[in-house]
Amino acid sequence: MNDKIERSIRDLREMDELASGDSPIHRICAGAKLLVTVAYIAAVVSFDKLNMSGLIFMVFYPVILFAVSGSAMSACFYKLRFVLPLVCAVGIFNPILDRTPAFAVGSFVVTTGMISMVTLMMKGVFCLMASYLLMATTRIEAVCGALRAIHVPGELVTLLLLTYRYAAVMAEEVAVMSEAYRLRAPGQKGIHYSAWGSFLGQLLLRSMDRAEELYASMLLRGYHGEFYYAQQKGWALSDGIYAAVCCALFLLTRFMNLTQLMGAAVVR
Repeated sequence: MNDKIERSIRDLREMDELASGDSPIHRICAGAKLLVTVAYIAAVVSFDKLNMSGLIFMVFYPVILFAVSGSAMSACFYKLRFVLPLVCAVGIFNPILDRTPAFAVGSFVVTTGMISMVTLMMKGVFCLMASYLLMATTRIEAVCGALRAIHVPGELVTLLLLTYRYAAVMAEEVAVMSEAYRLRAPGQKGIHYSAWGSFLGQLLLRSMDRAEELYASMLLRGYHGEFYYAQQKGWALSDGIYAAVCCALFLLTRFMNLTQLMGAAVVR
């Protein structure tokens, strides 16, 4: 159990290290990256469930950003390994519910249900990749600052930031308590169900103590209801160009059939 907790803590720290990197994508204003990510997700989910040929072109955005930012795509899929199966399971029953023939490949008939299933899976994977890239190239304080800049309620933004930061603290508390329990019950696998109640009660009390300490430190740093996030980098000309070009390409991909255009160009 301690190994899993330590791995979770290490994953959180790795995300902070990734977000602190230095690449052309890291240096873009957080507001521009947030805008582009939201626009990308909106464009992806707006594709028709049968428009798989158009949706496939949306993969170029995350692939290019992975290459430019220096982030590993394998790390993305590894960290999202628990979420990806749930996302891919969304349309798993579509081939059973929708058996309308779309086209045939030899003797194999491809139905619209199969196409819609693959399209839904692609949408989920693309959206997760874009969200991961935002967090892997932008510090959480910068993301929260960008959210406040567009007037998202301060209470929600502060709650988001503290939840993200406190997750590692709570994981450390669980690791300490698990180690103490293991030393008192050597050879036992996991925590016995009879100790679950007292374990969770102690975790709650220890979490409340740590929360009080964190709140006191926030007050000492000048917190009075509005969290002062990391100083935000203002929008530069390059940030505006990046956001405008990305959004224009998303619109182009969404409303023009690039597959047909490429096919016509090849025929000519």
